[in-house]
Amino acid sequence: MSQERERQGALEAPNNYLRYWLQITAAVLVAAPAPVLRTLSIADLPHPELPSGAESAIFGLSILAAATLLVWGTEVAEQLVSAMLALAVLAIIAVLPEYAVDLYFAWTAPDNPENAQFALANMTGGNRLLIGFAWPSVFFLFWLRQRKRDLAVGKQNALGLVFLSVATIYSFSIPLRQHLTLFDAAVLIGLFLVYLALSSRAPPFEAELVGPAQAIAALPLGPRWAVVAGIFVYAAGTVFAAAEPFAEGLVDSGKALGIEEFLLVQWVAPLASEAPEFLVAAMLALRGRASAGMTLLISSKVNQWTLLVGSLPVAYSISGATWAPLDMDARQAEEVFLTAGQSLFAIAVLTSLSFSAREATFIFVMFSVQLVIPIPQVRLGFGAAYVLLALLWFLSERPLIPQLFQTARQTLAQAPSANPARSAQPAGRSGRKKPGPT
Repeated sequence: MSQERERQGALEAPNNYLRYWLQITAAVLVAAPAPVLRTLSIADLPHPELPSGAESAIFGLSILAAATLLVWGTEVAEQLVSAMLALAVLAIIAVLPEYAVDLYFAWTAPDNPENAQFALANMTGGNRLLIGFAWPSVFFLFWLRQRKRDLAVGKQNALGLVFLSVATIYSFSIPLRQHLTLFDAAVLIGLFLVYLALSSRAPPFEAELVGPAQAIAALPLGPRWAVVAGIFVYAAGTVFAAAEPFAEGLVDSGKALGIEEFLLVQWVAPLASEAPEFLVAAMLALRGRASAGMTLLISSKVNQWTLLVGSLPVAYSISGATWAPLDMDARQAEEVFLTAGQSLFAIAVLTSLSFSAREATFIFVMFSVQLVIPIPQVRLGFGAAYVLLALLWFLSERPLIPQLFQTARQTLAQAPSANPARSAQPAGRSGRKKPGPT
C-alpha cells in the first residue's frame, strides 16, 4: 500500500505541486548571486565591484533565500532521520558564517595578534545575541501567532540543555586561566561530537507538511533524499559564500558612521553572521513551529559554545605552527565570564522546558542594558548577577533538575523506527507527531 501511494505521489507531483517547485526554483535563483560572485572573486575573474550597501543587500538576500530553502529541506529531513539530528545539522549550517568570521580571526592571529581579541569578541557577541535577542524573538513571534504566554520548548530539548549545562560549567574556567588551549579544544569538541551522536538516536518527527516541503516529500524515497541533500549542500555553500562579504559590507557601513571597530566586530558582524539561524528560527515560529525554532537555537548555542570555541585554539595552533595557547586580555576574560553567566541563567530558565513571557522579557532587558553600557564594571556586575540569579532559579526549581536529566534519557530511549515501509511513505500526507516521553 505504501509503495502504491509513493508511485501515485510521484505521478501527481508534477501537476499538483508545480507552483511549489516554482517557489523552490525561485529561492535557488535568489540565492545564486552569493556563490557565483564569490567564485568569480576567488578565481580572480571579472566581477562587479559593489559598494558596501549594495553588497550587504545582495548577499543578505542570498542568505534569506538559503534560510528559506533550509526550512523546507529540514521539515522533510525530520521525517527521514532523527528530528533532533536534522535540526542539529541545520544549526551547524545556519551558523557557518559565524565560524567563517571567527576562524578567520583565529587563523590570522599569529601574524596579527590584535585579531585574537577580535576572534573572542565575535564569539562572545554572537553567543550573547543568540540568547539575549534570538530566544526572546522566537517567543514574541510565537505570542503574535498564538497569543499564549507560555511556550513549551519541547522535551526533545532536554538533551541539548544537559550538554549546554556541562559546556557552560566548564567555560567558567576559561576566564580564570585567560587563555584557550588545545586541551580546551579536545574537551569542547568532544562534547559536541557526543551530543551530535546522541541526537541521532532521537525519533523522527511526523507531521503534516504544506507548501514546497509537501512537494519534496511527495517524491519517491530516492529522489526525496537527493533533493533534501542537495538543498542542504547548496544552502550551506550559499551561506558560507555570503558570510564574509555580508559581514564586511555591514562593518564598512558602520565604519563610515564612525562606530568603534571592536564594537563592530563584537556586535555588527555577529548580527550579520547569525542572520541565517535567526531567520530560520523566525520562519519556523511563524509557521507555528516555535518549539522547533527553539530547538534550532538551543542546538546553535550548543555547537557555538562547544565546537566553535574549541575550534579557535586549533586554528590558532595550526596557523602559527605552535602549541602555545590563544591568550586573552582582561576585557576578553570579562566578556567570556559574562557570556558564561548569561548561558547559565538561560539554562536555569529553561529547566522547566517552558519559556514564559516574563522570562523572555527579562532575558531581553538584561541583554539590552549590558549591551548599551560596555564598561568593565557592568560586564563583571552583570556576569555575577546572571550567576546569582541562575543559582536562585535552580534552587527554587530544584525538583525539575533530575526530571530534566530523566527526560533526556527517555528521549534517547525512543530509538528511531527501523520499519523501512514508514520511511518510504510520502511524508506530505497528514500525520501526527510521535508522542514524547511521559
